[in-house]
Amino acid sequence: MAFDEKEFLACCGSSKFAKEMALASPFSSLQAAVTTARDIWFNKVDVNGWLEAFDAHPQIGKSAPSNHKSETSAQWSKGEQSTALATATNSSLQELSDWNARYRQKIGFVFLICASGRSTSEILAELKKRYPNRPIIEFEIAANEQMKITELRLAKLFATKAEAPSAYNPHLMTPGKKAEEDRVSIIGAHLTATSEAPSGKTSQITARTRPPITTHVLDVSQGCPAAGMDVKLDMWVGKQSRPSFDGNDVGGGWVLQGVSTTDKDGRSGQLMSIVDAVNPGIYRISFNTAKYCPGGFFPYVSLVFEIRETQKLEHFHVPLLFSPFSFTTYRGS
Repeated sequence: MAFDEKEFLACCGSSKFAKEMALASPFSSLQAAVTTARDIWFNKVDVNGWLEAFDAHPQIGKSAPSNHKSETSAQWSKGEQSTALATATNSSLQELSDWNARYRQKIGFVFLICASGRSTSEILAELKKRYPNRPIIEFEIAANEQMKITELRLAKLFATKAEAPSAYNPHLMTPGKKAEEDRVSIIGAHLTATSEAPSGKTSQITARTRPPITTHVLDVSQGCPAAGMDVKLDMWVGKQSRPSFDGNDVGGGWVLQGVSTTDKDGRSGQLMSIVDAVNPGIYRISFNTAKYCPGGFFPYVSLVFEIRETQKLEHFHVPLLFSPFSFTTYRGS
């Protein structure tokens, strides 16, 4: 699917990023576009380009100026902040504004966070937590938050221009129907990928505030979060380093790490302890789809993935985009 420079500028306010993405277009799938975007953002866009992208964002709690260089970006920004604005009070907005001003005066640029799905209190707590950081650390964090936003917006860009079923799964979307476009828009607002820096750029923050493995379930048939779905996390343990494909496993088995149920936003609770370094190994996250959708095709869905020694400080967000007769996933990083 082909896009122009203006469309990519709506995804990320760096002119260099938009130009490089347009040169790399067309893309065979959303995944291909995201992979290219990460490479360009972390390896080709310089410091000035990062600052240009940061500056394209309005302060959290405020709207983009009317003369914003991308009207689409301004509209998306408003949608991404909708949860924060819906949960705000006059006093919390004032406190957020005050802390934003303090942050900008100390750090030198706007406080940047992927705000989609976050309440005002959550954003304010994160701002206060990050405020003591040195500017160089915040620069790295902000770059990662920008990449999360970019991935979210690329998904929206593909959804709005799709003339064929979504690249993520052939059953997720069919074109030409306003109701289905609305569902995609709602789903896009919930795709809050929690990313870590790709190879070559590692976060300098090691203390976690959440478990290293998280998930988020979206019901693409309804265009809303899948609330009330049971989720469990297991780890493979034993002499055999990994489970075999044919199931003839000797000297090993799955050990339960935790269970939870998705909340009204489709997010699971804590599936494992909050630790700085997760144990490397094979993990399996399972979703009780039959309980959520008794008439669906899948009695349950299990996703198996490996965390390597070099990845033990990273965060792994494993979202599930589900409908009664199809599902897809990807690593949100």
